[in-house]
Amino acid sequence: MKITIYDGGETIGGNKIHLEDRRTGLFLDFGMNFRKYSEYFQEYLRERSSRGIHDLLSLDLIPKLRIYRPDLIPSDVNPMEFPEVRVDAVLLSHAHLDHCGNVGLLNGEIPLVASPFTLAILKAIEDTSRSTSGSEIVYFSPREAKEGEGRLLLSSKRYLGRKLIFTEEISEELRLFLLDTPRREIEGLSLESIEETGLEIEAFEVDHSIYGATGYLVRGETSLAYTGDLRMHGKNRKKTKEFIKGARESEVLIIEGTRASREDYNESEEKVFRNCLEEVENSRDLVIADFSPRNFERLETFLEIAWRTGRELVVTTKEAYLLQALELVDGKERIAEGLRIYHRLKSKRDSWEKLVLETWADLLVDPIEISKNQENYILCFSFYDLINLLDVKPSGGLYIYSSSEAFSEEQEFDFLRLYNWIEKLGLKLKGFELEFHSGKIRPRFVRGYHASGHASKEDLRRIIEGIDPDVIIPVHTERPEWFEENFEGVLVLKNGESLELG
Repeated sequence: MKITIYDGGETIGGNKIHLEDRRTGLFLDFGMNFRKYSEYFQEYLRERSSRGIHDLLSLDLIPKLRIYRPDLIPSDVNPMEFPEVRVDAVLLSHAHLDHCGNVGLLNGEIPLVASPFTLAILKAIEDTSRSTSGSEIVYFSPREAKEGEGRLLLSSKRYLGRKLIFTEEISEELRLFLLDTPRREIEGLSLESIEETGLEIEAFEVDHSIYGATGYLVRGETSLAYTGDLRMHGKNRKKTKEFIKGARESEVLIIEGTRASREDYNESEEKVFRNCLEEVENSRDLVIADFSPRNFERLETFLEIAWRTGRELVVTTKEAYLLQALELVDGKERIAEGLRIYHRLKSKRDSWEKLVLETWADLLVDPIEISKNQENYILCFSFYDLINLLDVKPSGGLYIYSSSEAFSEEQEFDFLRLYNWIEKLGLKLKGFELEFHSGKIRPRFVRGYHASGHASKEDLRRIIEGIDPDVIIPVHTERPEWFEENFEGVLVLKNGESLELG
């Protein structure tokens, strides 16, 4: 087996790991490397969609391989100059963009393997977003060269589906959801179970901060385990233990090491629940809960808090659409009693949002109603939803920051803006503070209000010792040397480097 790390070997995120033996070629994830992108791009300086993959190739943000959609290749890019690698499928670990955000660039004939939850989440996100070509994962709009100017690619009005391979059986309702969409007709999308493919792959759901996160075992000439992102301190920690048991004595372990460079502490979801519950119990005003829109476990935490404190939890229309997609996976009713949908003031609405408003009209809550009874609600708003608070007009209240920490200077600026909003609206802040450090004002995060989606160093040790591989390849980390210092058989592969086994 040959293992090549095209990306994700030297940074947190951007995983693009290629496996090849005499029978099969696979990619383990094909994510967007946010650290690399931030070196060149910011909010108003982005890659040009009309130039396809030209800009990303020129800046070395994607590997120069012959694997991309032909419709994204402008006339001044010659793909025949790039090496060809075999790709029978891409194994997606979960629906975070640092693991799947460049999948939309790949040739539409390459199948995607993912859990039902991951496919449902990705489909719902694509339905509700104005996506770039890289995030056109479940379906995509093929580009057409501008007449007389082949360097410019224009979006067509057609949508083509990909070949999706699910790791376990799906419901008929989810099948119909994947094949259809409220605003566009999808051509050619196909669905298949992993058993039908003949691929020697075993999938295990693992504990992470998003539903459907999956670890994979690849049974080729060499047995290999890939963790994706995982942890052992969430509600689904038993699933991670099942993956460890199933992967025991795999010859190779490719493991994430996000927290290998950070202080070793664990905040469980249970502790987050207790701390946030206490804060809400002590508040007599409006409560805003800020957490990742895809962290559905945290949403369930705040739904329980709302129920215990006699409040109603208010989500955005996009979150409601995502929750409805999750219901199609496991049949668990999520848009139910105790949940309301924020009716934001907007002059024009997309088809998906109209569908939400029509389907759950009885659950809609207007900002005027919230303003009159602020003590009755918990609003699930993150940074980009804050503009809606100007319509709610809070008279004081509590802002609980229950999301990830800042890992870049640009993210730190976002926290300064967030703090300005909180101060302007007269809200009490929990979850982080601002402090003066090294000549700059920076956020300091208060423990107990957020649980990481990644394993601590202690848990990384447990995972490695439980699997007991011959070879350990750390990825998704800024400190691979921690693995070298603590384990035998560690091979650190930098981006572009390969390892041949057997």
